[in-house]
Amino acid sequence: MLANLSRDNEHMVVERQDEDLAGDWYIQVLLRQNNTYQLEYRDGVAAEHYQTQTISQEKVLRALLGWAAGTSEWRKEFMWNNISSTFGPSEAKVAADPTA
Repeated sequence: MLANLSRDNEHMVVERQDEDLAGDWYIQVLLRQNNTYQLEYRDGVAAEHYQTQTISQEKVLRALLGWAAGTSEWRKEFMWNNISSTFGPSEAKVAADPTA
C-alpha cells in the first residue's frame, strides 16, 4: 500500500481494533505534494496524537511495520510533534465539562 501512494491515492491509514483498548489507535501516512511523507499516529486519545515528516519511504515502512507489531523502537527514528491542540479541547476537559 505504501509503495502505491501517488497523487491520486495519497493517503493510507492502519487501525488497531482491540476490545481491550479504549479510544482510537492508528497510524497514517500522507504523501505530500513535495514528495515527502507526513506520518502520524494516535495512541487512544487526542492528547496522544503525534506527527512527523520524512523523505524516506524506507523509514515510513519500518514505522508502519513496527507499529503493527506493537513495538516502540520505530518511534526513535523521528522527531515527533504532539499535534493534539489541532483537535480542539482535550477529551479530559470535555469529560469534566461537556459544554466545553
